[in-house]
Amino acid sequence: MTLLDRLTLAPAQHASGQISLPGSKSISNRVLLLSALCVGTTRIDGILHSDDTRVMLEALDTLGVTIEHVGQSAVRITSPGLFTNKKATLFLGNAGTAFRPLTAALAFAGGDYTLSGVARMHERPIGDLVDALVALGARIDYLGNPGYPPLAIGASKASGHRVQVNGAVSSQFLTALLMASPLIVAQTGQDLTIAVVGELISKPYINITINLMARFGVRVTALEEAAGNLSFHIDRNAHYTSPNEITVEGDASSASYFLALGLIGQGPISVLGVSQDSIQGDVRFVDTLTHMGATVNDDAQTISVSGRAVWAGERLHAFDQDFNLIPDAAMTAAVLAIYADGPCTLRNIGSWRVKETDRIHAMATELRKLGAKVSSGEDWLTVHPIASDAWRPATIHTYDDHRMAMCFSLATFGPVPITIEDPGCVAKTFPDYFDQYHRLVT
Repeated sequence: MTLLDRLTLAPAQHASGQISLPGSKSISNRVLLLSALCVGTTRIDGILHSDDTRVMLEALDTLGVTIEHVGQSAVRITSPGLFTNKKATLFLGNAGTAFRPLTAALAFAGGDYTLSGVARMHERPIGDLVDALVALGARIDYLGNPGYPPLAIGASKASGHRVQVNGAVSSQFLTALLMASPLIVAQTGQDLTIAVVGELISKPYINITINLMARFGVRVTALEEAAGNLSFHIDRNAHYTSPNEITVEGDASSASYFLALGLIGQGPISVLGVSQDSIQGDVRFVDTLTHMGATVNDDAQTISVSGRAVWAGERLHAFDQDFNLIPDAAMTAAVLAIYADGPCTLRNIGSWRVKETDRIHAMATELRKLGAKVSSGEDWLTVHPIASDAWRPATIHTYDDHRMAMCFSLATFGPVPITIEDPGCVAKTFPDYFDQYHRLVT
């Protein structure tokens, strides 16, 4: 279907069927960069085709990496192990999974680079990562507001064996340092320790990074230091080696919308391409669904969910949960809260403030349009269910945030139509999301 400026979704009653997931954004962009940082050719199957992976592929192409598209869902990356283009200007949209890791990799690539993005990207903090890279010898200048993109990176050589990074703002800062660590130790000739200051949020995303680095031959050792904070150790001899072929898992964050549809639309809905053994933390969203009343079954590559007839007045069980480990899937839970049997509280979601939009503010604003009572703080959100006679038709502003558009498609199991503004913003991670939604929902 062709998405217009607005998409009106009629009230729904049932959802059932099966869906094959697109590849994980988090895995796709990590694997693309890791493939570019090792000598040789790597075939990547199941790659996500979306705005975020497109900007990563375009950046790697500009940097001199050879990219060959193989069929519909595979690419072949051939690299000499380091970027051959030593001078480049890169536009990276609003893709944090491209911007942060590329910043770290380019800091020690021996060239001069400029990195920029859309206006919102220039509002997303990067100062903690830059401070860590500068402490290791990088030359990085802010071209706008200090602490934020755009950035100018100059040629430099890494130095030092230990660096600290703040873990409380974004796990992508630590991911970026970890992925660049073989470049750093190759220049210093020393082991490297990356110490996390403060609480490390979104730990499952770090586990994805470490798991994938191991697939490319680099072992990261996690240690707990005296103060209780984590540190990560990389051996001085670490270097990337191509696994020759690697397959990207289905996206567990995207799975959350369809698994939620199985709960509120009675189901069953079967999601193919991911299992509860996934390396992605968001797969644990099934625990929230189970608590709310879902029946969940899974095998090696499929998760199936059946649930309740919320359109007929059945209510979900309310929750009060810490969502630090699954912040993206937590957005799905926030919308499900309007169907609960009591107020639902999402805690430890401060990272929402620095995502594609301020998601705590955005979620509260749009849920209120539907008739929900919502309260919020710096890192929490409480959503009260909407009474049967309190629903209001609403036009949902999506803030150029793909997850806002996909989450609010779940608000159609009430008695009123919902209009989604700028539905095409889902192209960031799931271009045909609404095609798939219409196929499953009646």
